[in-house]
Amino acid sequence: METRIVTVVGASGTLGSEIVRALLEKGARVRAMVRATSDRTKLESLGVTEFVVADLMDATSLQRALTAEPRAEAVVASAAGFTAHTARTKGDNSRTDTEGYRNLVDAAKNAGVPRVVLISILECDKAPEVPHFSKKFVAEKYLAEKRQPYLALRAGAFLDRAQDVVAPKVRKGVFPDIVPGVALDMIYSPDLARYAAQAALDLPASALNQSVDVRCNVPATGPMVAAAFTRVLGRPVVAKPVFPPLLVPMLPLVAWFVPALRDQIAVLAWIRKGGYVSHESQKQKDLFGELPTIEDSVARYCRDKGLIEPAAS
Repeated sequence: METRIVTVVGASGTLGSEIVRALLEKGARVRAMVRATSDRTKLESLGVTEFVVADLMDATSLQRALTAEPRAEAVVASAAGFTAHTARTKGDNSRTDTEGYRNLVDAAKNAGVPRVVLISILECDKAPEVPHFSKKFVAEKYLAEKRQPYLALRAGAFLDRAQDVVAPKVRKGVFPDIVPGVALDMIYSPDLARYAAQAALDLPASALNQSVDVRCNVPATGPMVAAAFTRVLGRPVVAKPVFPPLLVPMLPLVAWFVPALRDQIAVLAWIRKGGYVSHESQKQKDLFGELPTIEDSVARYCRDKGLIEPAAS
């Protein structure tokens, strides 16, 4: 049987490389879409040999990338405008997540891509005041409007964080709690990557054209996650606030004077209101099976990060 090709947009990112790994494990041929300034080293170490250079803000480059022969049978889009790399190279993050994704959808539709798997954000349709979230909902709506077959995976907060600061803290007995006292839905990024690979390769066409919340089985507070680390590691791990309590009321003022932080601060304010919690779990169960538990996710994270000592032979 001919190897199936999947184009991954944002392949060089933290999540993108996890998606690439999951696709390769399923035997797919990965075509990594990267920008000219992207570092390909990690992707090459995973075994990726096929690259196409394109930019979400360059419609012509996208069209060229998605019409490359042989054609890909799916596109997985994990690129995000609100990243440090985008800020360095483009500056206007909002255009990347709006105009850029419109360019991508148009190119996919024109190229006849059978399906687009969009990495979206949990409850993004209910957060108009948070640019990073609301722009994903705009992309979802545009996919539907253009009648481009798609599946949007609305991911909860990453247990391992985009820039993983958890493992170094846990080694010192601390779980960094971003929003003390607030429960939120989480997902371990390799699980999201696995779902994305399944969506690209395995799910029937009847499963497309919808948004699916992706999360662990229950919303968790910082102390709940710290307790899971304690049980898995067999030593105390306590939750400690990332931001000093006295600083929290000052964050809106910080956003006023530091525009680059406005989105992150808006995210924190929204999460503190309890917004990062799914109200729909059946779709995830139907498509991908039982939801992972917090403790199982923590256990796998600890193994992956070398936090658990190897068993004696």
